[in-house]
Amino acid sequence: MKFLFLAALACLAVRLLAGRWPWELWGPNAREAAEKRALNLLGLRADAGYDEVIEAHRRLMLKVHPDRGGTNDAVHEANAARDLLLARISNRGPDGRG
Repeated sequence: MKFLFLAALACLAVRLLAGRWPWELWGPNAREAAEKRALNLLGLRADAGYDEVIEAHRRLMLKVHPDRGGTNDAVHEANAARDLLLARISNRGPDGRG
């Protein structure tokens, strides 16, 4: 019982000091992994800007749209990738950093 209490206390201490839970420090978090998948799907670099995201999304939609033999799932995935990357861009400060 003491071990569980100490482990919980240690987790809270890491959270307060680092701003993240201990398990978030061990590897890429879910958002970083999702951004990496979105960048790969749209064929972009990590520093892609707004116009690049829009253009890459447009090119992908030309390939995966149901009217061109694609699927609704592919369209939803492309839209989600675009939305995630545009949200990341809008959250950056004026100097380009988050």
